[in-house]
Order: sequence, then C-alpha cells, then structure tokens
Amino acid sequence: MRADLLLDDIEGLDEALAAVDGFDAVLVGGLLRPHPAQAGGLSGLADALAGTPLASRVAEAAEKTSAGGCDEGHFVALAAARTALLGSVHDALVARVDEVTGRPVADPAAAAAPDSGEERAGNLLVAARGWLCDLARTGWQGIDHELVGGAAPVVSAMLPDPALRRLATLLDGFAAELAACCPGASLERAPVRRWADLWARALLLTLPGAASGPAVGEASGRLLPLGVDVQEHATAVQAQVHAVFEPADGGASRLVRASVSAPKPDTVVGAGLWQVLRPHMSLLAAVGEGRAVELDAMPLTAEGDLLWDDARARAGEPADVFTTARVALPAAAAFAVSPLDRHPVRIAVPVLVEGYAVEGPGVEEHGVEDAQDVAGGVVLDVAGCRLRVDTDRVPAAGPLTAQAVASSGACLGLLRWDAGEFLLQPLAVERTVRKKPVAVHAGAWAGGTSDKAGARAEKAATDAVVVLRERAGKLLRK
Repeated sequence: MRADLLLDDIEGLDEALAAVDGFDAVLVGGLLRPHPAQAGGLSGLADALAGTPLASRVAEAAEKTSAGGCDEGHFVALAAARTALLGSVHDALVARVDEVTGRPVADPAAAAAPDSGEERAGNLLVAARGWLCDLARTGWQGIDHELVGGAAPVVSAMLPDPALRRLATLLDGFAAELAACCPGASLERAPVRRWADLWARALLLTLPGAASGPAVGEASGRLLPLGVDVQEHATAVQAQVHAVFEPADGGASRLVRASVSAPKPDTVVGAGLWQVLRPHMSLLAAVGEGRAVELDAMPLTAEGDLLWDDARARAGEPADVFTTARVALPAAAAFAVSPLDRHPVRIAVPVLVEGYAVEGPGVEEHGVEDAQDVAGGVVLDVAGCRLRVDTDRVPAAGPLTAQAVASSGACLGLLRWDAGEFLLQPLAVERTVRKKPVAVHAGAWAGGTSDKAGARAEKAATDAVVVLRERAGKLLRK
C-alpha cells in the first residue's frame, strides 16, 4: 500500500468542490428571485462544466435562473451538472485509491433497461419533480410545514409501486429531515451539502429510467468475508458485509458486498442490533464464526452487490479475515459504479494497513499497550504518512473499540474520503497478546458470542427485544 500517495494533491479537485459549494450556497436562499451573490454561484457551476457535453444546457440554465425565469428543465440541468462534478471528484479519488492499493481497475458497469413501471407512473414523477423544484425556488431558509408536507401525497402514491419505491423512500426521508427543521427562517445552520445531495439525487431520479437498478447476473463460487459495516438509524439498521468473491469457473476474484436491513425501535441499540438483523441472513453467522460461504447462482448486480438468498448459500471452511486480506484482497478488482452513484461519500474500499505507529489521545501518555483512555482521534503513522482513523464509525455492537485500534499492529478497514482527506474505518484489527496475534472484529458478535462482555450485552438486548415484541403483539391483538 502506497500510503504516501494519499497525501498528494489531486489536480482540479479543489476547484470542482468549490463550484459545488458555490451552487449549494445558492440553494440556501432559494432561486425564486436570485441576488447577485447567487448569480455568482450559478455562473461558477456553468464555468466548471465548460467544454463538456453539458456545457450549453448548463450555461442556459444558469443564465435563466439568474434572471428568475427558470423552469423544471433548467433545474434538472443544474442538478445534473452538480452530480457530474461530484462524479468527476469520485472518479479522481477512486483512481488515486487504485494507485495506492495497486489493484486491478474496475470494468465499466453494465446498464439496465428502463423499468416500464416508471413509464406508467409518469404523472407521479412529474408531481415529485414539481415539489423538488418548489423547494429549490423557496430555498432552505424559506421552507415551512405546508411546503414540506406537499411531499406526503406523492410519497403515499409511490410506495405501493416497487419501481418507484427507491425514489419514494428518498423523498420521504428528505421531507422528514426538512420538517424537523421548519420553519427554515429560524434555522441557525443548515446541512447545506447533505440537503443539496438529496435534492439533486431525487430530482434526477424523477427522470424516466433513472431509478432502474443495475443489471443482475449470477455468482457461483467461494465468498471470503472481510468485515461488517453497521449503519444505524433511529428506526432502521443495515449490516453491509464486504468480501472477496472467487468464482467457481476460475475467473478473476472480485470485491463484493452483501447487505441486510431491518426496521427497529430507537431503544434497540448496541448488541441488540444483531437481534433484528440475524434472522435475515446466514452470512452474518459465517462472519461471526470466521467462515467462508459457498454460493450457488447467487444474484449479483453489475455494481458488485449480492442480492442475498439463504437458499443459495451454505457455510464453508474456516477463513481467517487477515489471511484473506493478505492473500486474496490484493488481486481482487472492484466493480464499476453506476453514473448516479458516483459520489465521494460512496467510496469505501477495503484495505489492509500494517507496520504503523499509533498516535492519539491517551497513547502518548500511557503507551500503546496500555492505551485505555483513548476516546478517539487515533492516527496511524504509515511510513511517515498520517492516516486518521474514523473511530466514530466503529459500531457499539461488537468488541472492536478505539482502544483496540490504538494497541494494534495491523488494521483491516474501509478507506473513505471525507472533509478533504482520506480516513480509515476499522473493520478488524490484529493485536499481539502474550506474543500471539489476536484478531478483534467489529462483526464478531454478528452470529452470537461466548465472549463475556458480548454475552452480557446480548442478554440485555435479548430481554429488551422480547419485551418490545410482547408489547407489539398486545397492541396488534387489540
């Protein structure tokens, strides 16, 4: 791993992000009657797209919007321009990660045919587009409950149609965030980049065919799990397993993902998350036990996501994740990302880092072996290059902690990019205990555990989930 390349500047990156930030600032005040400062943000976006196939349409949209005479087509062009810019940032960062890891470059993604269900529901797409354009005209500072509530009937009409559920879910979550911040006039600080991301993505998904999923094939062979990324929300949780797939036909190994999601009450946290996730995926048991999984015609999308079906999987031989990371990971190529998903926040590349020194609060005072007071801010010094560890992403549903990272000698994690720098999200670390290597995994409790701390947390979570299920059953019977 060429960690030194992570610190090198990427040509054009700052300029592209500055153009995006300029446009995002325009959305704060709204585009109904733009003032001169907003016109600068619009022209900056158009200038950044000069020389591209979108140049003329974006220039026209920026000019019309600055004059207060924009229509839905102009808003779509601006959203497309912003998405294209962030896509170019994504591509530049991924190219740099490919240099760092030295892995094979991904092949282009296969396109899927537009879903006919979207064509039949054109009126709903138009209604959603109209609501999103009204948001842009009003701006985040002008939102109120009446405007935000306009999404509710559109979402309700979309949800029964599977072809529209992706957009409906996005609109529902976006509207809920906006409603929690109404009225916008009293909002001290808006999540400008996030809301602009959601707005632009939702607007482009209203175009017929844009929400179609990637092409799906079949995968047969051996799956070697690397680790679990747990993504938690107050009312939902998702466990995403990153793994190396070795095809049965002897083809090149690939990096794949498999995800399982479940709704949950906000009182289920920590180890309790596995209680709601575990019944849905046998892969979680394999991760907890440290085993490979044999796949038989498992659906696999062109972006590398396994559409998990327990009937097409069976537990295989024991497979140590650090052995997988050292032997199989270097030769595994990633799948290409579809155009709408090209965004820096989507970057999550499995990497193995070894031979580093550790910096961070508590480490200098107590030493790496006795770092019991590390609350975060851990930094790995890899051959003179400082790589910050994103300990905030380490789930409480497992034994992996900031202290374990601080006392480790090898770290398997996801390389991400945020706020202008590369970060490492730990999935597992290897420590030396009594002169023997001991691995600590974020997903070690996924399939159950005999670990004392894990068993206590599991019992407490089990009791809480049982009580909640009993109460839910009584309510349903009533």
